Amino acid sequence: MLEIKDLFVSYGMMEVLHGVSLDVQESELVSVIGPNGAGKSTLIKTIMGIVRPKSGSILYNGQDLLKAPAYKRADFGIGYVPEGRRVFGRMSVEDNLRMGAYTLKDKNRTERGIERVYSIFPRLGERKNQLAGTMSGGEQQMLAIGRALMLDPKMLLIDEVSMGLMPIMVNTCFHVIQELNKEGITILVVEQNANKALKVADRGYVLETGKILLADTADNLRSNDMVKDAYLG
Repeated sequence: MLEIKDLFVSYGMMEVLHGVSLDVQESELVSVIGPNGAGKSTLIKTIMGIVRPKSGSILYNGQDLLKAPAYKRADFGIGYVPEGRRVFGRMSVEDNLRMGAYTLKDKNRTERGIERVYSIFPRLGERKNQLAGTMSGGEQQMLAIGRALMLDPKMLLIDEVSMGLMPIMVNTCFHVIQELNKEGITILVVEQNANKALKVADRGYVLETGKILLADTADNLRSNDMVKDAYLG
């Protein structure tokens, strides 16, 4: 479903990704783990078209993403949950969700999407009129995931879902990610919390200093001595 080959990305003179290659098959949940500064967020932003690579290729269902503008990713069926949540703080919860469906012309589909998000995250339904900026970090993360679901994506790209959250909210978010995958959504999640990320994933990649060091099943990575020493304590 997603195939990345020899991806090189730079910010000015500083090269951040050095020939990264990975793939995600349809209906898989794949985790990319690594330390802060490894290039995980840059990888997601490059897939989404926010950052342009120096070289390499990104194919989504055989389609060349690098030839399409960033906004087309949503039309292709790719949902994006950005690092730091990036909700519209001065808008209500429900208006944030409607922003996630801004390209839809079918109002009934929008309403169905909102009800679906409220069924997944009942707390959002309870706070639908609350300004997003006044909610807790965990509630905002729920909202960011919900907003990404509004276009009924075939694939979700999730960037550092656990960042700044209390452990109970981390567990909630990863449980939802796992359930969404069981419903058939293909998911690529980049995450510092290697233990949580590998527990829910089918396969995983270890990204360090802009290079893929390891690629294996999630179970094998969790039992790998280097991964255990570096990431699993």
